[in-house]
Amino acid sequence: MTSAIAVRGLRKAYKGVEAVAGIDFEVAAGEVFGLLGPNGAGKTTTVEILEGYRSRDGGVAEVLGFDPGESPTALRQRIGVVLQQSELPYVLTAREALLMFAGYYERPRDVDEVLELVGLTDKASARAKTLSGGQRRRLDLGVALVGDPDVVFLDEPTTGFDPAARRSAWEMVRALRGLGKTILLTTHYLDEAQQLADRVAVLVPIRTM
Repeated sequence: MTSAIAVRGLRKAYKGVEAVAGIDFEVAAGEVFGLLGPNGAGKTTTVEILEGYRSRDGGVAEVLGFDPGESPTALRQRIGVVLQQSELPYVLTAREALLMFAGYYERPRDVDEVLELVGLTDKASARAKTLSGGQRRRLDLGVALVGDPDVVFLDEPTTGFDPAARRSAWEMVRALRGLGKTILLTTHYLDEAQQLADRVAVLVPIRTM
């Protein structure tokens, strides 16, 4: 198995309380890997460490052969991130937002192609502030894809979605798999993991006495 992501003995604590306590897993290149667990299990902390947004206290973390803790530009050019919550400039149109983020990458995808991929072609000229919640989430995904990343991190991408919006999001994840992307998906929905993931790891909250 060629690993796109490798985690060994990963640890992170906040004010003496361990949020991540020595976890291990690997994600193969081209795989959809589900990281499951209830709120407070450490899913978002783990993903933020792998994205390079948060430091770790111990263990090994590798993404595409890089240590994300060093925040190498070469790694940032090859990953896409969909956060639990994001705030795009509401005055920009969907196309303008994608064009802005495309400018950060050496070899971005065509913006109109990305709009089609995430189902926002008919909203290309609509300002972000006028989009529905589900459409804004699609735009978030478009921002993550415009750099044509090898690895995509999706942190609970369907939380708060109605059933129709969730099914649409699932189709987008399947489309990413079809493009050969490696996807790390965090979720607390078992049906979502069953529908999308090739393999899963389950995190459980640490109980202290």
